[in-house]
Amino acid sequence: MASNETKTSMTVVAVGPGDPRLLTLRGQQALRDADLVVGFKTVLDVVQPWIQGAAVRPMSYRDQEEVLEEAAVQAAQGRRCVVCCWGDLNVSARELLERVRRRVDQVELIPGISSVQIACASAGLSLEDVLFITLHKRAESTDDLAELTHYLKENRRSIILLPRPWDLMPAGIAAKLLERGISADRPITVFQRLTMDDEQRWDGSLEACAALTQEFSDLSILVFPIGTPDTQMVPTDAAAPKQD
Repeated sequence: MASNETKTSMTVVAVGPGDPRLLTLRGQQALRDADLVVGFKTVLDVVQPWIQGAAVRPMSYRDQEEVLEEAAVQAAQGRRCVVCCWGDLNVSARELLERVRRRVDQVELIPGISSVQIACASAGLSLEDVLFITLHKRAESTDDLAELTHYLKENRRSIILLPRPWDLMPAGIAAKLLERGISADRPITVFQRLTMDDEQRWDGSLEACAALTQEFSDLSILVFPIGTPDTQMVPTDAAAPKQD
């Protein structure tokens, strides 16, 4: 954190799930007022229409520390610096926020529309009837799906799940749930790239999802609607391997 007597600050703007029209008015204003805008190139492409005269600095996972350090130097010189990120600040931007907070005294957060809200609307669900689980944060235990398995078996609310792009995606998640006794007939919906021109939706059973070989976008979100009594859990004797 900076130690100057004059406090340094940066603004973080979340752009939402991807449709430029969903960028909030407050986020648009922050971009218009900025002297420097940084972010991953795919995010900067979304916010480009609202950048007026600011310097633009793309970053990648490889050089994000260097780029954010440059932004912090400019912030210390009194320039208005905006960092842009995908989605919801309160869901998947934790590591980025930690990097920004280490470099300045104050961080203004401007949230965007959440993909969770969009998924609820697309699936016809009310948020108050939904349980949200994210796998973006690596779990301390060896079983990342323990919480999901528990609530699927409980079957009290529909579940919205954010998969982990690098190692826990829809087909792998479905396969692991089958191993844990969740019924093969349990319905599941997979949304990809919500609100974008190439948005996709897949509907089917847990078993069918586990058999998929296609690659999924890292902008995916899963919906598990409440199951009927016959799709909640495989009986113990049926799930156990047969003995010869």
